[in-house]
Amino acid sequence: MKPPDPKDLTEEDLARRRQAQRELMGPAVRSLLQLSQRGELTTAHVELSAHTLGVHVRTVWRNLARARLGEPLHRSRDRFEITDDIRTLLAYHRGNVKAVHKELAQDAEKAGARPVSLSTLHRAVKRDLTPGDRAGLKSGIPASRGHDPHLRRPPTARNEEWEGDHKQAPVLVWADGRLVKPWVTWFCDCHTGMVMGWAVTPHFPHRGSILAALRSCILHDDTYGPAGGLPTRIRIDRGKDFLSHAVQDALGAFAVQVDVLPPYTPHLKGSIENLNRAATSMFLSTLPRYTHAQKLDTRRRSGEKDPALTFEGFVELFAQWVKARNTEHAMAGYGDLTPLQWWNIDPAPLREVSADDLHAFLLESDRSTRVINGHGIRFKGRDYMAGWMTGRSGTRVHIRFQPHHLEQIEVFDADNRHHLCTAYLADQATEKQIEQVYQARTERARRLRRDLRRAEALRRRRFKPHTSAGPARTDAAMTRQQAGRELRALRSSRPADDLPADYMPRRITPSSRWAVPHTPEPTPPEDRT
Repeated sequence: MKPPDPKDLTEEDLARRRQAQRELMGPAVRSLLQLSQRGELTTAHVELSAHTLGVHVRTVWRNLARARLGEPLHRSRDRFEITDDIRTLLAYHRGNVKAVHKELAQDAEKAGARPVSLSTLHRAVKRDLTPGDRAGLKSGIPASRGHDPHLRRPPTARNEEWEGDHKQAPVLVWADGRLVKPWVTWFCDCHTGMVMGWAVTPHFPHRGSILAALRSCILHDDTYGPAGGLPTRIRIDRGKDFLSHAVQDALGAFAVQVDVLPPYTPHLKGSIENLNRAATSMFLSTLPRYTHAQKLDTRRRSGEKDPALTFEGFVELFAQWVKARNTEHAMAGYGDLTPLQWWNIDPAPLREVSADDLHAFLLESDRSTRVINGHGIRFKGRDYMAGWMTGRSGTRVHIRFQPHHLEQIEVFDADNRHHLCTAYLADQATEKQIEQVYQARTERARRLRRDLRRAEALRRRRFKPHTSAGPARTDAAMTRQQAGRELRALRSSRPADDLPADYMPRRITPSSRWAVPHTPEPTPPEDRT
């Protein structure tokens, strides 16, 4: 029985045929060899195996003869392999195979051996090195990790695991008279994909942003709901704001386990990283003044002249997108259910916390006792007042506050930590005064930058260009008159070196009755004649 004509086969059939020959030839020949040893082998058996493998009958008989003699079915030949020295050369040349081939050819010429061809080296690199190794030798370990598979965590229940992170929005918005890129601090539930809560700041986030986001996560009233409650554990990175005492105390007070991940391991919190990517591709990239828009040329980007959103408008649009993602976005991995639907069908009980408890713990503690005086409560050089303090001068209290938001503080009893009142800054500056202070700071910074640029221009030295190796030479063509004028100007602008810095010359004529020091006249030499 003849195999089918290769001309009648497609490329896919040919590839499948070669794969079958490599994988099934050994088992088929061993089965025929067993039949031959029992004396049951016939030509029909060989023809059936040849037809199944898609090879000629003589190929099967030839391989069967090799098997009877104990010879391997496929004769191995010497081939070029990647050694440790070649791996080192690939790392030295940043993954440039042609540069490695050039160096290997030079070494072979010195040794009088036959050099390996460039195509052979390319095949060996592709065959002996994994894609992760090639990426690592070219760009480093982070690029190599991009080719590693990662295991999925086993399914849990809602509020079992949360993940939190900061995300800088690649969008320019107007905040306080300037263009900034806001930061989003948020947490997501790993089991349901629900965005539990978030907080947006127009500047770099801090521990106050984390505490505000946690408050929106835990509460599930009409303002923050419908999802909420306390988690069992939270996975975070090693940011200083996440590791601050305020965040640790707030979570530790509610018995929430905090898992701090090793540095440079974003794959260990894949849920929040996936949420960051989804926010960029689904929402942030559609806003005006998106900083990663398509390039029109080497410098300009599409839409860079569009009017930017205000910070208030950005926060409003972001809140709408989060609500739509939680309630309308169907997830294929969850049976085409939305995160809210998946949250509602989960029967796991919730650990709820009252708003008063959150009011106490999701703030930073002063860790000291204050006393109400005639001007209220003194804190960080400021006075805070509240109507509750009337008639309570001398009362010992304990305060808590939101970091970087010191317009108000929360007052608690010093003994039982019962919440007493909210105190506000007594002498708060007006918006006009604050704006004048900011303008003065900006003008001072602008003046200092101008002075520093001028000083740098005076200090800068230019060098002559070279077309061959040689020492660097300054390009400072200056006449003697120019050098003399500059030196005289420098001497006139500074005090003399032999006078002290606080020396003041005499400006009045002394009276005849004053005793003033004078320089004694030199004594003439004696006449030796």
